[in-house]
This record gives sequence, C-alpha cells and structure tokens, in this order.
Amino acid sequence: MDLVVWVDDWQMQCCGDPFGVGSRVSWKLGEPDRDWLATVLGDVRVDKAEDHHLVPADTPVTEAVVTAISAVHCAYAPKPGATSPTMYAVEGSAVLSPVESAERWTKNLGDRKFVGYLVHLRTS
Repeated sequence: MDLVVWVDDWQMQCCGDPFGVGSRVSWKLGEPDRDWLATVLGDVRVDKAEDHHLVPADTPVTEAVVTAISAVHCAYAPKPGATSPTMYAVEGSAVLSPVESAERWTKNLGDRKFVGYLVHLRTS
C-alpha cells in the first residue's frame, strides 16, 4: 500500500531522524491537520501525519520504505483586512521541491518558509 505522509517542520527539528529515498522508516502515524494542509496545499493528497508527540502512546508503528520526498515551503502574511500582525499561511502558496533526503533543518525558499515534508511511503 502507498501512503502520503505529512512531516511537520517542528516535528523534524525537535526529534526527527534524517531519512532519504530508499530508507526504511518506523513511524507512528496520526491524522493530519487537514484544514491547514488544504489551505497550503490545495487538493494534494495527504493520508497521515508522522507524529512524535500528539498521538496516543499505544499507536502502532508503521514500517515502510520511503519512495519520494518533497520539501514544502509556503508564504505567510496577515489576513486581508486584519488589524493584528499575526501571520497566516497564504492559501495556495505552497512550493513543493523534490529532494533525496529530509534533514532536521531545511532552509527557507526566498520569501517562503519551510513548513514540512510530503513523504511517499510503500508499506508491505
């Protein structure tokens, strides 16, 4: 079975282990923040989210092989007409860049902030 998994930037930076295309991973998978991902990615398929912190301790581990990785960057701006300086992901601003490996820290891409990885997995 093939899965598309979201890996948040903060999850990687906190305690993620670098991985690459062809790597075997053992991850706990939970439900992604579908509303936020839809804002950033539009209709890009995301099945699960890799999670070190927010899933129950008894969540089973998924064993899989990484078949593709994309670094995801998006723009942030205040909401139109807002008086608050709070920044939000700009709808449809995602740039997906194929990469061979995922590291703990990925640089921003111009005015777009690195927000995570889309990882394609093949499970047995």
